[in-house]
Amino acid sequence: MKIVPIDQVPNEPVAMAGAKDVCRQLVLSQADGCPTFSFRVFTIAPGGHTPYHTHACEHLNYVISGAGCLVEEGGEEHELGEGDFALVLPEEKHQYRNVSADEPFRMICAVPKEYE
Repeated sequence: MKIVPIDQVPNEPVAMAGAKDVCRQLVLSQADGCPTFSFRVFTIAPGGHTPYHTHACEHLNYVISGAGCLVEEGGEEHELGEGDFALVLPEEKHQYRNVSADEPFRMICAVPKEYE
């Protein structure tokens, strides 16, 4: 069993091409003995966004706070707010954006441990 206070997990900038003002915290992972999933927390600053990208596995997301949108291929935007869940299936092109002018957008992203 392990308990991890979020404020004790390093917050690292996301260095992927196309990311703007995004940080990631690897909260629970293989290193903690997770047998199946890893949990990451992403914080996107106002005006920031993740890269517009795809990946080989599903992503399970939960919005902790803030206002954002999930952009799908073709540019359609889906509003997201505190308490919302989102599923991105394998190979679905997508991007997360913070749509707030003054508050961070924070979400949990669960992925298979191999994709942390």
